[in-house]
Amino acid sequence: MRMRHKPHAVDTLLGHPDIVIFKPALHKGHWAELFGNSNPICVELGMGRGQFITTNASKHPNNNYLGIEKKNEVVLTALQRTLDFEYPIENLRMLPTNIDYISELFAPQEIDTLYINFCDPWPKDRHAKRRLIHRGFLNEYKTLLKSKAEIIFKTDNRDLFNFSLDEFQACGYEIIEITYDLHKLEDPENVMTEYEKKFSEMGIKINRLKAINPL
Repeated sequence: MRMRHKPHAVDTLLGHPDIVIFKPALHKGHWAELFGNSNPICVELGMGRGQFITTNASKHPNNNYLGIEKKNEVVLTALQRTLDFEYPIENLRMLPTNIDYISELFAPQEIDTLYINFCDPWPKDRHAKRRLIHRGFLNEYKTLLKSKAEIIFKTDNRDLFNFSLDEFQACGYEIIEITYDLHKLEDPENVMTEYEKKFSEMGIKINRLKAINPL
């Protein structure tokens, strides 16, 4: 579903500089200072409407969360979800920017956990390099992740998931979990995204992979 254009989205986002960071590159290598602590930095690529990252941030106050999403209208929805929460979520920041520029946002070995949830599968072969789990991206992530840090990838798309297995292995990641039916595991730590909830209610199985940075 296409997100309706909201002409005042940017103005509203600018009104919350404590949550929305419009010039994230200025904090490259200094995210810990922005949060005012040395807690782990957890990044979600494509946070969407924010259900996953706001839930995680509320459940794990000793982690710092950064959600990247390029569409201002979508960030606005995630922001509103955060503001409507029952108590302030102080360990969450939102970055309205393009994931393609991730190396401009983080210093080497600055990220503790990277989440990739239900990314665009780009099904045509000629678009493979645009997939967030293509080896071009995975090699880039390796430099930004701390040694032995985790990437956690979820998708409903089996073809994309199988493609990702080859890509992670080609880049030397240590894959520590592969499941083709996540909810059958009944993992109490799993936090669902909006898409995950929708697909699960339709009976579609969710695939999850966990991999360790080899560097």
